[in-house]
Order: sequence, then structure tokens, then C-alpha cells
Amino acid sequence: MEKKPNFDENYDFFAAKRLEDVVILRFKENLLFQATDLGSRDKLVGYLNRVSESDSIKVVVIISSSGKRGSEEYLDFYHQALEPKQDRFPFHRIHNVFAQLIMRIISLNKIVIHANRGRVIPLFLNVSLACDYRIIAENTVFQNPYLKVGLIPIGGGAFLLSKMLGSSKAFKILLSGNDITAYEAMKLGIVHEVIPVNKLEEAAIDAAQRFALKPARSLTGVKRLINYTMKDFKEYMEFEQKEFVRIVRDNRSDANFTTNSYIGI
Repeated sequence: MEKKPNFDENYDFFAAKRLEDVVILRFKENLLFQATDLGSRDKLVGYLNRVSESDSIKVVVIISSSGKRGSEEYLDFYHQALEPKQDRFPFHRIHNVFAQLIMRIISLNKIVIHANRGRVIPLFLNVSLACDYRIIAENTVFQNPYLKVGLIPIGGGAFLLSKMLGSSKAFKILLSGNDITAYEAMKLGIVHEVIPVNKLEEAAIDAAQRFALKPARSLTGVKRLINYTMKDFKEYMEFEQKEFVRIVRDNRSDANFTTNSYIGI
């Protein structure tokens, strides 16, 4: 009998393990700051590429870190990135890493389940929106800290929310300074299940195993059909990156802060 590929890995950015035909990928703490490391991005995308090539894997479960600090973490990153001693590229890199990750999740030929908890900024919400099935804990709160510093959400949120809810609801959510609780998110339709905190991972694995009972070709085929309207997403992400860097440049008042395509940074 052919030996199944080993998908157990442990990096600074994430850890992963295999459970039969399911891969469980866990992000580690301080994800926002670690995401500026392009080497970490390459390891993560490379790992997902390996998963994509394996016929023995049907479902990927992504579990967010329990140590997220929400708006506080986002504002810390923003202010540190604007320090005069910092290089000019942390904003390019953060967009680069998450653009690559989100596009890879959408194009992945596996069902992807996302499990989240605690305080969640739009960037991490957008990772979740790129997934096929979303489960959150009862203590989840979605926050909009970018409004406090005059920025825009990155990671495809405007595109994904508009596709999911329509432009009117997306507009209201993206320009609201109010937190969205777990049950409000479920009522809006941006998550599928709300689970007690101590049952979150169990529920995500149970959902993955239910999906894994279905034929692989059906799982992949249905995902491709549903994501057919995502064909313009890459072009949108390039436009989003230019808008984001333009606004950061204006905030920083640095004439030398120029844009670059996220693909090559």
C-alpha cells in the first residue's frame, strides 16, 4: 500500500497536521506582525500547494490564533510601520502576504473551513470570507479599526462582502465603526455556525469530516462553480493595493513612498 504523504509541519507562522483526509492548519500568535516576513508567506503558500497536489486530502481546516488582540494589534502595527526608522515597505508586505494567501485559498482545489474566535479585524475576517465554510465561537467580535486611522480594509473585503451580501449591506458594514457580534454575523449570513468557545475546534473538525464523506470530484466541482464569479478577483486585489498604498502615502506625507505590484514584492 502506498504511504500517505506527511503533512505535519511546524513553522513560526503556522503549524499543521494531518487527520486522515483532512489537514488542520493553525495560525500562531502575532500573525499581523509575522505576516510581513515574505519567507513565512512562501512557506505557507508552498504548503498549500503541496496539499493541492495530493489526491488523499479533501478538506483543509484553518484555525485562527486564540491570542489575537483585535483593534489593539492593528493599531500597534500601523503606528510602528509609520515610524521614521522603519523601511517603507511593511504596508506593501502585509498586503502582499494576505493577497497571496486569500487568492490561494479561493483557488485551492479542496474545501476550506475556517474557525475563528475572539476579536477579529477585517483582514482576518477576509481570510475567513475566502474560505468555503465559516465557524466562529460565541465570543467572536468583528471590529473595524482601520476607520480610526483613515485607511481602507485590505484583503478583498469589499469584493467578498459585496458578492456575499450585496453592495448596500457591504457598504454599511465597511463604514460602520460598530462591532459585530457572533450572532449578528450569523444573522447577516457571513458565518455558517456559532459554537461555544470550548467546542470550536471540535465543531470545525466534525464539519471537515462530514465534507470528507462526499466525493472529491463533487467537492471540487461545486467549489469551482460557486467561485466562477471570482475570476475578476486578482484584478480587484491589484486595484485595492494601489488604493491602500496611495492612502498610506498620503497619511505618511512621504513623496518617496511609491507603489509596487504585490505579486513581485
